[in-house]
Amino acid sequence: MITFIGALVLLVVGYIFYGKLVERIFCPDDRPTPAMDHPDGVDYVPMKTWRVFLIQLLNIAGTGPIFGALMGAVFGPIVFLWIVFGSILGGAVHDYMTGMISIRTNGASVSEIVGKYLGGGAKQIMRVFSVVLLILVGAVFTTSPATLLALLTPEWMNKTFWVVVILIYYFLATLIPIDKLIGKLYPVFGCVLILMAVGIIAGLVVGGYQIPELTLQNLNPSGQPAWPFMFITVACGAISGFHATQSPMMARCLTKEKEGRKVFYGAMIAESVIALVWAAAGVAFYKTTGGLEQALASMGQSGVVYDISVSLLGIFGGALAIVGVVVCPISSGDTAFRSARLTLADWFGVDQQNMGKRLMITIPLLAVGAALTQLNFDVIWRYFSWSNQTLAMIVLWAAAMYMVRNKDHWWYSLICAVPAAFMSAVSCTYILMAEEGFRLSGTVSYPVGIAFAAACMALYLWSAVRYKPVRG
Repeated sequence: MITFIGALVLLVVGYIFYGKLVERIFCPDDRPTPAMDHPDGVDYVPMKTWRVFLIQLLNIAGTGPIFGALMGAVFGPIVFLWIVFGSILGGAVHDYMTGMISIRTNGASVSEIVGKYLGGGAKQIMRVFSVVLLILVGAVFTTSPATLLALLTPEWMNKTFWVVVILIYYFLATLIPIDKLIGKLYPVFGCVLILMAVGIIAGLVVGGYQIPELTLQNLNPSGQPAWPFMFITVACGAISGFHATQSPMMARCLTKEKEGRKVFYGAMIAESVIALVWAAAGVAFYKTTGGLEQALASMGQSGVVYDISVSLLGIFGGALAIVGVVVCPISSGDTAFRSARLTLADWFGVDQQNMGKRLMITIPLLAVGAALTQLNFDVIWRYFSWSNQTLAMIVLWAAAMYMVRNKDHWWYSLICAVPAAFMSAVSCTYILMAEEGFRLSGTVSYPVGIAFAAACMALYLWSAVRYKPVRG
């Protein structure tokens, strides 16, 4: 329990001090935000800061910080270190920079931001990459809540039934103005999500469960190496490229730049608290990492969430917790499809104030997402996780170059470049070793991954020291 409490304290301290440092380096000012400069009543809609924060939290806190944290907990308490420091130094910086740069570029989507700071070739790659990732996210965040809802409802309401219901909701949420459905429901669901996390940790304490203390030992029963697999598996709980597709949506709703730290950096820290709770619950409830691994293998991620929730909180408390877990992925799935719509609209210059043109993009997106729900969840998750972290790597490099171009001292950009190099090593090593990748040995994969990160850092340094900064 001491490790868990210490991890929570570090997250709060990280928000207060490191978050403030990141904000000071970026220098938000009083310029009009896109929402105030040209509201359109559909996507550019001014909202109160607390509402934008709760929507951002629901947008980013999908299945990732719950399912990913549970699977990451199989490696043991070392997962707490990655969740804490990955979030403070990487994930929250990534989310803040993406949101704030989007504000400075008229609410641009992530592919447009990457193209502006890494070049036209990178823009085209990112357009394809981000749309594919968003559709994968939509599929993942359709399958997981549908599976869980099927466990709670009569037999005729099976997984297929709930997939159809969720996709119908996604269709509506993707099309209508952001303040009409998302803006009204998500703040309520955000409160449910927070109460759910509090309830789970309270249930562990009252039930006398022992949350293991920190050890640097890899406790994965199958012997899977923590590097790079744990760093990919946890995904959204520490750093997530998916968030880079969500922050621009809220950048179109924020009324003041100086509120950005609360919304973008703060929501990532809040998501990491949720990830900590579920990682702790997984290893404490099943006693050992072996027990957790067996439970995941036999019941699946949704079954484990159901088992923990009902056992710790009873029927009512378990229902509350499960509502949070169901709402969580659905709230990210709908905004994933919405973000995919906006990305494609930016790409092809399609006016989104026109309902017919919104339908023209939305229907094919949902059709592809529906087809992907028929695939094995674990396979989709693995591809999503790697794509997710690779996107985070690319976005951090783009943010580093933004800082190089817009700050008096290039070394300010190291707050983005260092985590970018780390994620470069993680993503490269993983795809070389993973089953869905090249299946190479660690002897080959580790040095190649490090060499790739070093090459990226060298290219960044070469660009940074020769570029003359221009304020903007």
